[in-house]
Amino acid sequence: MDKSKQPFRKYKRSFRRRLSPIGSGDQIDYRNMSLISRFISEQGKILSRRVNKLTLKQQRLITIAIKQARILSLLPFLNNEKQFERAESIPRTTGPRTRNK
Repeated sequence: MDKSKQPFRKYKRSFRRRLSPIGSGDQIDYRNMSLISRFISEQGKILSRRVNKLTLKQQRLITIAIKQARILSLLPFLNNEKQFERAESIPRTTGPRTRNK
């Protein structure tokens, strides 16, 4: 088929491949706390692969390392640095409630 007779096609976007946040010298291990702590949110949750920009294999290894560190008490399961402040509650009356019409 001649190129001039082909239907119109959108050009594919070229994208720049992003560098992995894990360097080639970094070892994914439960003892490497400086590396592991980069992939945990403020609440102590493991960040997703999309947020981390990791490969599937790297994300699996990070997840396993985080879970091992939690079991060995190197990392907390929950991050309690932020204490939740309760809003002041409105005092309740003990009398019967009346309807507003």
